[in-house]
Amino acid sequence: MSFNEGIRIDPGRASGGGGGGLAIGGGLGGVVVLIVALFLGVDPSSLTGGGQAGSAAPGEQQFAHCTTAEAANTDVDCRIAATAESLDVVWANRLPDATGVEYVPPGLQIFQGQTSTACGGATSATGPFYCPPDATVYIDSSFFDVLTQQFGSSGGPLAQEYVGAHECGHHTQTHLGVLGASQQDPDGAGSGAVRVELQADCYAGLWAHDAASSVDPETGITFLEPLTDNDIADALSAASAVGDDRIQAKTQGRVDPEAWTHGSSAQRQLWFTTGYQTGQVAACDTFAAADLGPTGERRSGG
Repeated sequence: MSFNEGIRIDPGRASGGGGGGLAIGGGLGGVVVLIVALFLGVDPSSLTGGGQAGSAAPGEQQFAHCTTAEAANTDVDCRIAATAESLDVVWANRLPDATGVEYVPPGLQIFQGQTSTACGGATSATGPFYCPPDATVYIDSSFFDVLTQQFGSSGGPLAQEYVGAHECGHHTQTHLGVLGASQQDPDGAGSGAVRVELQADCYAGLWAHDAASSVDPETGITFLEPLTDNDIADALSAASAVGDDRIQAKTQGRVDPEAWTHGSSAQRQLWFTTGYQTGQVAACDTFAAADLGPTGERRSGG
């Protein structure tokens, strides 16, 4: 999937930050921290121990090169920023129409190494996350290498954009007052935490449904070319790679749905597909769903 020639990206849509200091990574310890924090709207300092953190820099400086479709199609930081602008347009239209709630775009910080947030200090090992107190999505762009090298996801553009769309989905959940369910009912196959994560996957799919029709308000050009089957396969690959059952089997040799916080690979793919095929906010109501989809089987072995 490519951004259309002629769109204009605002380099100030994202702020930059990070560098220097403590970073947790490498070996099983880093992987475990990443798994726990992956795609969660929770306080990352409780997982990383905080520490000295980098400060945010204005995006106009760090991402001055991120102004064109060519930049978005070749540079991962620019792709994240352009995706955020597309998400802003989709949700500014979708949320009021579906719920009557006005949408306020989240902040976006693209960092390297470590950064400071209203949720505490975060490092590369934390993975992408949404911080509710400052209403900001934090993405370390080096995470996408981890997603492919350690978790087996494809490396296509929509796999990366899915991550940003999922985290923006958590921001949408703050507008609807449901994000707190992840803390109140934190684990288990049918838990509030799993329902929150699967709903964010569905919202990512909803964005994909609208991606080729959302228009850059500055130029009147649609942000993205129509999605192909390969694009959707990339997104589904990323969703599958971070399923609880797949991660548990990889790291502990068994699957335990009672400890799930995000849902199985099949569930994550199912709910992304639901959003993509329906394009409806109401279809993403995981809290009303009696059946969240396949949970996978308990098994041992690698």
